[in-house]
Amino acid sequence: MVNIRELDPSASPLDYFGSELRRKREAAGLTQKQLGAVIFCTGSLIGQIETTLKVPTREFAERADAALMTDGFFSRLVGLVLRSQLPGWFQPYAEMEAKATYISTFQAQVVYGLLQTERYARAVLGASKGGRLDELVAARLERQRLLRRERPPSVWVVLDEAVLYRPMGGLEVMREQLAHLLSFHDQRLVNIQVLPYSAGEHPSVHGAFNILRFNDHPDIVYTEDFIQGHMTANPEGVSEGWLHYDQLRAAALSVRDSAELITHVMEERYADRPAAERRDVA
Repeated sequence: MVNIRELDPSASPLDYFGSELRRKREAAGLTQKQLGAVIFCTGSLIGQIETTLKVPTREFAERADAALMTDGFFSRLVGLVLRSQLPGWFQPYAEMEAKATYISTFQAQVVYGLLQTERYARAVLGASKGGRLDELVAARLERQRLLRRERPPSVWVVLDEAVLYRPMGGLEVMREQLAHLLSFHDQRLVNIQVLPYSAGEHPSVHGAFNILRFNDHPDIVYTEDFIQGHMTANPEGVSEGWLHYDQLRAAALSVRDSAELITHVMEERYADRPAAERRDVA
C-alpha cells in the first residue's frame, strides 16, 4: 500500500525534501514504483524518503534531479538534509568549519573526520551511536565535500601515533584508511604530521582540539567532551590554542617522515597476509 503520510514541509530540511519529492513525482505523473525503476531503486525506498523514514543520499538526489528534470534542485537541497542529521550540538561547528579558510586539528584517538574513509567513519560512529548510523555516516561524508570544492580550505592535521595503531573496523579498514591518508601527501592544501610516542608529554595530553581561521571572522577554537562540543573566539583561549598547536607541530615528525611512518605501519601492521606472518610493530 502506498504511504500517504502528510508532511509539514517547514518542519525540517528532511520533511521539505520528502514533500518536494512527492510533489514533483506526482507532477511528472509517476508512481513511486515507476520513479524507483528510473533511478534504480525500489518504490518502497521512494516512499520511505517521501515520508522521512529514510534519509536521501547525495547519489539519490542527483538521480532524482535527472529523472524529474529538476535542474539540480534536490542536489542542492540534500546538503542541508544531511547536515541536519548531525547532532544538534555539532551543527554550529560544522557550519563554521564549512566557512573556514584554514583548519588546524590535533587528533589523539581517531583520524580527523574530514579525512576518514566511509568504512572507517562507520566503525568510529558505530562505536558510540545507535540506530542512526547510516545517516551519521552520510552526514560525515557530506562534510568532506568542502575539501573538493573549487576553493577548499587549507588543512593541517597532527595525529597522535596511537591513531595509526588503533584498529578501528579491522585490518582491511585500517589499511584502506592509512592509504587514504597517504593519498593527501602530494596535495598542497592538506598536510599531515604524526606526533610520535617518543615526543612524550605534550601540551595537549588532555585531548583533541581544532582551530578554525577565517577571512572575515575571529579565529575559533573547538573542543569536545563526552557530551557535547565547545567553541570559543575568546582571544586568550585562541592564543593559547595556537601556542599549543605550534608546540605540537614542532614536536611532530615532518610531513615527509610522517608519510614514511604511516606507510611503515600500513605495510607492517595491516598487510594483507596471514596473521601468523605479521610482525607486531606497536
